[in-house]
Amino acid sequence: MYVALLRGINVGGRNKLPMKDLVAVFDAAGAEDAETFIQSGNVVFRARPAAASALPEAVEAVLTRRFGLRVPVLLRRAEELGEVVRANPFLPAGADPATLHVAFLRDEPSPARAAALDPGRSPPDAFEVRGQEVYLRLPNGVARTRITNAWLDSALATVATLRNWRTVIRLHELAHAR
Repeated sequence: MYVALLRGINVGGRNKLPMKDLVAVFDAAGAEDAETFIQSGNVVFRARPAAASALPEAVEAVLTRRFGLRVPVLLRRAEELGEVVRANPFLPAGADPATLHVAFLRDEPSPARAAALDPGRSPPDAFEVRGQEVYLRLPNGVARTRITNAWLDSALATVATLRNWRTVIRLHELAHAR
């Protein structure tokens, strides 16, 4: 099982795409049993490893060509998503799950770039980079933070897409239930 995370689909009225069209794009790219979760670019599907590795680029190309959308597609295996759930550093410290988010990264940032992130960028927000994820605690909400996709993209030289903790948990459940 795999989970695809598309950045910026149906968020704030931009990049509108019906979920049935998104499923059709995934099916045509080699996904099997594709299913979306909520209207913001989360797709759970099966695929052979070779098909899955080519899928993000294929989906991005079709979304650009057919719908005029330039949307990054990030991919995680179900096992990787399970590790994301288990590794959240803020849960053992007692953080309110409603304040937690994960920024999924296309590539693992260099240790130097990760270490150079300014922890005081957006008080009282906190973050921790672990592999291809940035765990976030945003007590004032995602709308009020200065830790954005654009900042992470630039600072870490990769592509990021955020999900709230509730969505991460649900995607993990969906990926493991099939």
